[in-house]
Amino acid sequence: MAANTPRLLNVLDAFEDGIYIINSDYTVAYMNKFMKELFGEGVGKKCHEVLIQSDKPCRWCKYDEVFINIEIHHSEVYIESVDKIFALSELPITNPDGTISKLSLYRDITHAVRQEEKLKSSRESYQRLFAHVGCGVFISSKQGRFLDVNPALLKMLGYKDKEEFLSLDLARDVYLSPEDRRKYTQIIEKKGQVVDYEVKWRRRDGNIIHILLTSTVRYDINGDILGYEGIVVDQTRRKKYQIEIKEAHDFLDQIISSSPNAIMAMDMKGVIKLWNQSAEDIFGVKSDQVVEKMTIQQIFSNKVAKSVMEMMRDEKFGGKGKLNSYPLNFKKDNGELVEGNLSASILYDEKGNEQATVGLFVDLKERLQTERELGEARQHLLQSEKLAAMGRLTSQIAHELNNPLFGIMNTLELMKTEISPQNKRRRLLDMSLSEIERLADMLKKMLSFSKPDQEKRIEIDINVIIDELMMLYEKRFRENTIKVIMDLAENPGVILASRDQLRQVFINMFSNAMYAMPDGGTLEISTKVASEKLFIIIKDSGTGISPDHIKKIFDSFFTTKKESVQGVGLGLSVCYGFIKEHGGEIIVESEEGQWTKFTITFPIAGK
Repeated sequence: MAANTPRLLNVLDAFEDGIYIINSDYTVAYMNKFMKELFGEGVGKKCHEVLIQSDKPCRWCKYDEVFINIEIHHSEVYIESVDKIFALSELPITNPDGTISKLSLYRDITHAVRQEEKLKSSRESYQRLFAHVGCGVFISSKQGRFLDVNPALLKMLGYKDKEEFLSLDLARDVYLSPEDRRKYTQIIEKKGQVVDYEVKWRRRDGNIIHILLTSTVRYDINGDILGYEGIVVDQTRRKKYQIEIKEAHDFLDQIISSSPNAIMAMDMKGVIKLWNQSAEDIFGVKSDQVVEKMTIQQIFSNKVAKSVMEMMRDEKFGGKGKLNSYPLNFKKDNGELVEGNLSASILYDEKGNEQATVGLFVDLKERLQTERELGEARQHLLQSEKLAAMGRLTSQIAHELNNPLFGIMNTLELMKTEISPQNKRRRLLDMSLSEIERLADMLKKMLSFSKPDQEKRIEIDINVIIDELMMLYEKRFRENTIKVIMDLAENPGVILASRDQLRQVFINMFSNAMYAMPDGGTLEISTKVASEKLFIIIKDSGTGISPDHIKKIFDSFFTTKKESVQGVGLGLSVCYGFIKEHGGEIIVESEEGQWTKFTITFPIAGK
């Protein structure tokens, strides 16, 4: 080392690599500036004491190879004390006195090694992601071939052999048509990328799948397009669910649109969000005029809207957030009266907060009109019962009076033959005969009144009559907890009858059945055809009729009703008369305390 000149030492200090020389006894003979800055001054010390602060040689030291075998060795070493990785070169050098020393060169490669480790880790992560990601990943050429794909894309398109897949022509074998591929390349080359581009691809088995493509263009160093790379997401199941959801939405929309009742929905401020076709028809306002433009208070009134909201929030009207039934009448702008029934409810979110309200309005105008007409018919029936009773009473009185009157008339006629026309008594006799003849004529008219002409008869479907009357009695049956079970023949044929008289018959039957079930029960109504006759069976689960009363049930003025206001005993007798006049029969069966059944038969027209 004594031969080294100061100039040479300066050159060695300028190196950015570590340089030091040790003798055969591990003593450091020289350290340049780089090594001193890292490990401190070590000349005269053992090299392993300087580098690793140990009394034993470094584990990587190639002492024998350098000093004995005179070989050069290269390796990578990590020195913990300075937390660095070095590329180490160990070389033998011969001193002027013929002894051997070892020259060690330490190049700091920590940054390069760690960058390589990061790059390797990133590459491995990418390979794992490429191999295991659930969506398809591809690299393709501009000419339309896959250059590389991951297993997910193979599985998505139904391929097992990757080589077979890479040989496919994208435009011909994967896209439904070459035109789809051409559109895709035009868009991506113009924009440099596509995001969530919807297109259909063909699987190996020929089935079509819906996919979303997100990809970018690959360029070479000159900026020319090499091809494309990106990811593929299978949307087939999602598309299926979207179609199912749309179909379900369309179905519900059709139900709402085609409902015969008005359906409306509002937010909590009353702004109308939904207004179906029936709402347009009933309220006379088009959907595009009210949705998001009007409030329900403008359709009804603030008072009605407030009252409905209060009832919905009160549990006694159908439970929390529900209003089962609310009669509502109002006039439209044109003055037309709308009569109906409103049901409504509040919609809540998952936390129980009020979100919106929905209402259903049933237009009862025609039904209420029919109910009023049937009510009038019932009143006519009651009046007819009274008139019929009066007619029969009049007939009986007339019959009773006719016999003595004719006796008196005969006697007076005999007396006339015995009295001279000039006699004053003859005049009195003529006056008496005249009054008696007037009285006889009056009785004749009374007899004629007690037997009115029959009403015009037409062909009638009995099921229609029963259905009409059910509309009248449905509410009353429900209020009296009476369950109605109907079993009407599909094609019962027609009968020749008076519509009003048949209505009177069944009104009387239904009223009697309801009276017989004060605590509720079951009313069974059925029709059937047998032996060219129509059978109508009406059975109730009421109090029944005692054996003593059942024989008198069709007699005039006989009634089982305890209160006189309930009836005068003419209903069933009138029904019996009407049925007989139509060529029919009526039979009653009963078990006291259990049930009563009426069986009515009519001849079918044309049979």
